[in-house]
Amino acid sequence: MTGPTVLGIESTCDETAAAVISGRDLVSNVVASSMDEHARYGGVIPEIASRAHAEAFIPVVSKALADAHMTIGDVDAIAVSAGPGLAGCLAVGVSGAKALAAAARKPIYGINHVIGHIAVTQLQFGDFPEDTLALIVSGGHTSLLHVTDVARHVDVVGTTLDDAAGECFDKVARLLGFPYPGGPHIDRHARLGDPHAVKVPQGLTQGRAGHDHPYDFSFSGVKTAVARWVEGRRAVGEDVPVDDVCASLAESVSTVLATKAIRGCLALGADTLIVGGGFSANSQLREKLVEVGSHNGVEVRIPRIALCTDNGAMVAMLGVNLVEAGIRPSAPDFPIDSAMPLTTISV
Repeated sequence: MTGPTVLGIESTCDETAAAVISGRDLVSNVVASSMDEHARYGGVIPEIASRAHAEAFIPVVSKALADAHMTIGDVDAIAVSAGPGLAGCLAVGVSGAKALAAAARKPIYGINHVIGHIAVTQLQFGDFPEDTLALIVSGGHTSLLHVTDVARHVDVVGTTLDDAAGECFDKVARLLGFPYPGGPHIDRHARLGDPHAVKVPQGLTQGRAGHDHPYDFSFSGVKTAVARWVEGRRAVGEDVPVDDVCASLAESVSTVLATKAIRGCLALGADTLIVGGGFSANSQLREKLVEVGSHNGVEVRIPRIALCTDNGAMVAMLGVNLVEAGIRPSAPDFPIDSAMPLTTISV
């Protein structure tokens, strides 16, 4: 194995995760989720998540090192998600990582975990071509980024103006009576339905709004339109065709995401689109991106499902890029930033 060995630690939401990467080789990857503890509330409760991180931190990091047959002394650096995310959750991971770094006298990098979703694709597809675009889709983020250098410079091309794609799915899932998290349930039912049965709008694609925001996203109206349609059926006592609703929603959202992302690639001369974030596990989106990309000569790189959701590998992989690029480590007292801008790669 060649290249720096980095321990990556992730705690932005409801996954406590740690991984070890040497060069481009994933040596270990451990994830502990507190999702089941949040399901009864219909969403992530920050206090519960923070407590779960505090309980899982040492076991998860210890297992990641044990699985790699290493001790903390064997790693060259530690990388930890410093934002964006839930403040209490970030604080647990960052304070634990700082303690490890201080005790082992290792350099530490506080990284942007959204950019980590881009970097992790290197494990599967290799390094990025020049002028790569990246589509980040998750519960809290829907953004189109221009990646000049993943360790030094990322520009925001487009972003969500209201609800992210994942939020839209979660809210419709709640309306349909699906348990949290709702995304996988919509995905499963969508495969059984007619994607053209319900007319679902495609936000920021038509008229003046579409012209002024060619690469921005808006899914609040989509959520509202579906809710009104469902409530209208229920008001007159008609059954709601759940499979068709899910299929129509998935078709609308995936078409907007794929069309705008590939349009951005063509406009900026990028022949590669990197896709990351938990929502990129959605099967309709994966199929639509590959379809639209293939039609337009754009290679679409979507990581395997295990690397889509939050994990330590994405943090470690970005850490490897930072070490290789000679980026100065973070100061020992670096802060967390729950609203870290996407143009900030490390702090």
